[in-house]
Amino acid sequence: MQERTISTIAGPELEGVRLDHFLTERFTYQSRTGWQSTIREGRISVNGIRVRASRRLHAGDVITFDVQGIAEPEVDPTYSVVLDRPGFLVASKSGCLPVHPSGCYFRNTLLMLMKERYGELFVVNRLDRETSGLVVLAKDAETAGILSGLFASRQVEKTYLAAVFGAFPPGTVVKNGWLSSDPESPVRKKRRFTETDPGTEDTEPCSTEFARLKTNGRFSLVECRPHTGRLHQIRATLFSCGFPLLGDKLYGPDDTIFLRFTEDAMTDADRAALVLPTQALHAWRLKFTMPGTDEAVECESAPPVAMTDLFAPDAGGFLAEKA
Repeated sequence: MQERTISTIAGPELEGVRLDHFLTERFTYQSRTGWQSTIREGRISVNGIRVRASRRLHAGDVITFDVQGIAEPEVDPTYSVVLDRPGFLVASKSGCLPVHPSGCYFRNTLLMLMKERYGELFVVNRLDRETSGLVVLAKDAETAGILSGLFASRQVEKTYLAAVFGAFPPGTVVKNGWLSSDPESPVRKKRRFTETDPGTEDTEPCSTEFARLKTNGRFSLVECRPHTGRLHQIRATLFSCGFPLLGDKLYGPDDTIFLRFTEDAMTDADRAALVLPTQALHAWRLKFTMPGTDEAVECESAPPVAMTDLFAPDAGGFLAEKA
């Protein structure tokens, strides 16, 4: 049986944070009570020593845990191969499927599912578990390095679709600013977008272009083109601009839903407020030129029906034109 031991190093942002709080917030597939039980079982160590759930972390602590034997949460294993080339594949995944092994997810991931069919693969670009759409996987390490370089140097044109609350303004909207931690949120990992530099240590510049495709007044379908590649960039920017994603437990209409989600305590009212069960963000199109062959690669993945059905005529009508 393959060993499943995972280690992570606590950064300065975790100074003074309880171990069980960190695990619950970072690995949301298990509730705080579940992580407390895992700690009591001796599966968690800090700097090689078994500790209590109440252990306060310090920058530089090495947190190690053995997840062998912990049941993997159910996922939607649906994926399709959009493009198959000698050195790489482009796949489209469901909105409830992790891309690569992390935490409790191992076999129930896109990478492991595809390895069963295609052999050794290397993930080039990553999506959140609840983000559907296009993922590039290389068939060898050399191609993985080449493609990763394209993404890192912003030579890949990426387009997403997002379903948001509210009537998004017409035309093209470019949001240039900064991403940093959100001091007003009870969730430590949540980020905020600001148009002025907050001057904090974790501040990162970002730029995203948005264009409304459809709206029915209550919801809008928005095309998103990130010009930088920051963590939670699209989700945080839309939220801070007053247009949270449908289905997003962290950047949706109420971030306390995320806390209840991690405690397995979401209510029917929470689910109704979210409208959709998973975040309505879809990696729609990719475009790049492959070095060496100069092949122009263009891929597109149809968005989930749950997103597009919101704008069907029987859902209240929509503006079919790009407004």
